[in-house]
Amino acid sequence: MNGPEIHVEFAPELGLFLPQRRRTGATKVVTDGVSTLGHVIESLGAPLTEVGALVADGRAVPVSHVPVAGETIEVRPVTRPQRVPGAPLRFLLDVHLGTLARRLRLLGVDTAYESTDIGDPALAARSAAERRVMLSRDRGLLRRRELWAGAFVYSTRPDEQLQDVLDRFAPELRPWTRCTACNGLLKDAAKDDVVDQLEGGTQRSYDVFAQCEECGRAYWKGAHHDRLEAIVEHAVALRSKRR
Repeated sequence: MNGPEIHVEFAPELGLFLPQRRRTGATKVVTDGVSTLGHVIESLGAPLTEVGALVADGRAVPVSHVPVAGETIEVRPVTRPQRVPGAPLRFLLDVHLGTLARRLRLLGVDTAYESTDIGDPALAARSAAERRVMLSRDRGLLRRRELWAGAFVYSTRPDEQLQDVLDRFAPELRPWTRCTACNGLLKDAAKDDVVDQLEGGTQRSYDVFAQCEECGRAYWKGAHHDRLEAIVEHAVALRSKRR
């Protein structure tokens, strides 16, 4: 038996997650009369991680609201910059976002990364245990209730991914302070401390080094430094514009 009929209108920003017929204007939805609004929204395709305010007939309602017949629901996107209460802002990225993970670490953002596919339950459990925002393009993963918090990564291009994360969460940037390989913190290091990692040309050409406190990896301003510096400068400039 059909339940209450409501009308749901999604913000344009959420159209990516919806079938074409629901991307414009309010469309009819028949509910079962007992499911929460959050369940209804996810059943239509939008992960709740991407949903901000919910407005029913002009009044704000929570995701636990059970829609009643005749209501018109507005589904708005998250407000940017998005604040994640209750923990320092830090991230967890799945196996498909390795380049984004390295770039966030380059900027000094605390970023955990799983280089192998450990499965959605394990990722969600780690997000909850370490209170990290799960970044992923996997909508199923982002619907898992165990997540501490999550966000969909909209682009497949690393430059655009980084810009979107910085715009959405406005994390504090501390460039050149984290290991891009393991996320550990860097410390100044003497050449003698890292000489076993240096080839002959590097030993002769460089005198300033840093070393990861966790994995011991050595860093110096090598051949790729200009490219990395450009990434850092662009991110810092973007952050300055948002203030």
